[in-house]
Amino acid sequence: MDTPSVESVNTSAGHTLRKPAQDVIRLVAGHGVEGDAHAGATVKHRSRVRRDATQPNLRQVHLIHGELHDDLRARGFRVAAGEMGENVTTRGVDLLDLPVGTRLRLGPDAVVEVTGLRHPCKQLETIQPGLMAAVLDRDAGGGLVRKAGIMAVVAAGGEVRPGDAIAVELPAPPHRGLEPV
Repeated sequence: MDTPSVESVNTSAGHTLRKPAQDVIRLVAGHGVEGDAHAGATVKHRSRVRRDATQPNLRQVHLIHGELHDDLRARGFRVAAGEMGENVTTRGVDLLDLPVGTRLRLGPDAVVEVTGLRHPCKQLETIQPGLMAAVLDRDAGGGLVRKAGIMAVVAAGGEVRPGDAIAVELPAPPHRGLEPV
């Protein structure tokens, strides 16, 4: 497996699916990615705001493993970092197998705490038809497997750049598996 690292950092001030690549993003503790439309202490995703705008924002930072992009490209999809809405594209970390509460140190200072899975939305179909189905699967028991990345909150702020190392700190057992947030 690759040494865990940040492959790309992405942000968008607008509520757009695609987030353009940046040279650096700044994570703000308890808030999210500075300047990103989804940053804030309370929910910012439009559907969640409509339901209850006072809910805590468990989706401050969206991370996708670059290996998913590799898999999708091998299956004929044209995807690049940031196109599926992620703020941080990683390499060498099995994000989907991390338990809730895992802390990821991104670079020298920033730390995010994993809150759950991203539930893929139909907007993925605007990138390429069939993409939403491609990021969903079934496990051996027939349960739905969501592969579109994970969500996190910012525990410690700092700048994050492509090439930064990622350190993984698992929470104390018992571990709780990821569910959509």
